[in-house]
Amino acid sequence: MVIIDPPRADIASSSLTRFVRRAQKLADVTGQVEVLITGSRKMRELNRRFRGKDKPTDVLSFPRTDGVGGDIAIAAPVAAGNAARFGHSVTAELKILILHGMLHLAGYDHEQDNGRMAAKESQLRAQFRLPIALIERRNSGQKGLAVAVDLAKGQRPGARGPRAQARAGSRQPS
Repeated sequence: MVIIDPPRADIASSSLTRFVRRAQKLADVTGQVEVLITGSRKMRELNRRFRGKDKPTDVLSFPRTDGVGGDIAIAAPVAAGNAARFGHSVTAELKILILHGMLHLAGYDHEQDNGRMAAKESQLRAQFRLPIALIERRNSGQKGLAVAVDLAKGQRPGARGPRAQARAGSRQPS
C-alpha cells in the first residue's frame, strides 16, 4: 500500500502501488510492505527520532524485526528536487527510492556489503528501465549528488516489542 500524506496531484498512488508489488517480488521481500510518501518536515522528524539526525532525508526503511516486510518512508519534496536535478520525472525518482528502500528491507546494506546492494540495485533498475540509482549517484563522485548515510537503530513507527532497524538511503543533497 502507498500512502501519500499530504496528498499531491503530481503523484499517482495506483501506479506506485503496482510498482511496489513488482519491486517487492523481484527483491524477494515477503510479507506486507507499506510506503509513506510525505513532506520534508515529517521525514526530518523520522530521521531525528530513529537515526538521531536532525535533517530531512529522501528515503528511510524500517525492516520488521521478524524479517518479514517492513515500511518505507519517502520525502516527496526531496524526490521532486532530485527528479528536476537529474532530468527525470517525479514518479521515476519515487520508484528509484522505493527500489532502494525495498532492497534494504530485503537485508541489503550498501555500507557493509562490498557492492552486493549496488549490483542488485543496478540490475533491478535496468529491468525497470529506471534512471541512475542512489548508490551509483554516490559512487560517481559528482558534486551535489546524494550521499549515503550511516545506519542507526530506532524503533519502527507503530512497532510492538523489540526495536526495529531504520535504514536511510541518502540524505538530502546540500
